[in-house]
Order: sequence, then C-alpha cells, then structure tokens
Amino acid sequence: MTSNVTLFSVNAILILDNDSHRILTKYYQPPHPYPHNQYANVYPTIKEQRAFEKGLFDKTHKQGTDIILFDNHVVVYKEIVDVIIYVVGGLNENETMLYQVVLALRDSLEILLKHSMDKRTIIDNYDLVSLAVDETVDDGIILETDPIVISTRVSRPPTTDATINLDLSEQGFMNAYQLARAKLTERLKQAL
Repeated sequence: MTSNVTLFSVNAILILDNDSHRILTKYYQPPHPYPHNQYANVYPTIKEQRAFEKGLFDKTHKQGTDIILFDNHVVVYKEIVDVIIYVVGGLNENETMLYQVVLALRDSLEILLKHSMDKRTIIDNYDLVSLAVDETVDDGIILETDPIVISTRVSRPPTTDATINLDLSEQGFMNAYQLARAKLTERLKQAL
C-alpha cells in the first residue's frame, strides 16, 4: 500500500477584490510527479483560472462561513474590507492547517500594512504582499504560520553595508562639513 503523504498542501492563494477581479493570484504545482497525478494543476490556463475564481467569488461573497468545498477543493477564506483572501487545497487536505495559513496571511498583512487592508493599500504595497505570500507558502508547501515571523522576514532591513553609519559627534559634524565644502568648491571650479 502506497502512502499519499506529501508536504504539498496548497493549490492556490488568491486575493480578489469585491468585483472578483484579481489583485494577486498564485497557483502551485508540485515539482515532482505523484501517482495518478492527483496534485496536477487542474487550472493550467488563465481562462480556466479566471472561471474558477469567478465561480468561487460568486459562491463565497457575503457568506457567513470561512471554509467551503468548491469544485473538488477545500477553500478557506477571509473577507477584509474590500478584498477576500482565499487559500485553496485538495480534497484530502487538513482544513485547519489551511485556515491557519489564511489567518497568518491576514495577520501578517495587517502588521505590514499598518492595519489598513484595503484594495488600494494592497496594490500600493504589492511587493510586501507578494513577499508575505512567498514567506508563508513556497511551491504549495506551507513554510510559516506565525504572522510576526512572516512580517519580520518581509520587513527586515538589508544586512549589507548599504546603510550609512552616521557619526553624530562634534568630529563627525566637522568631517561632514569639510567634505561638503570640498565638494562644493570642486563643483564651483568645474562650472567656471
């Protein structure tokens, strides 16, 4: 008897607006084959993906539940202001784990976007949103469900020497003054 145990548990993460338009969508397919192709990408084309998203939105918009079974997928979702975050998994997936993913995404985005989770803010901070999704799920494998860890990984400043160390002592101010004076003198001489 073969076991179908796998780390791959998320088929898609979708963020849609109140008109079922895409804000961010990521469909995952496992990098290795499975028996009977049970985890194959069932929506390989954009047209099929949009049809799935439209049907999902029609079924879930303004509903009171957070977990549904739709088109042979377990779907967990959260509505926030004018956006809906969906996490889509296979029929055999643990809905509690998928629910933890959607909560982690919601909470980490609230931290990153400073509690202003609306369509405009998400679009303006698309890079942070995309990084948060990538820090939560990678190729369909759940990496992290702690929103603080996710937001810290996304918002951590670079560790390279790109930052300038400022010397705020009197000698530091004198050095900065002399450097600025030398640069200004050099530019004035070039202009003449």
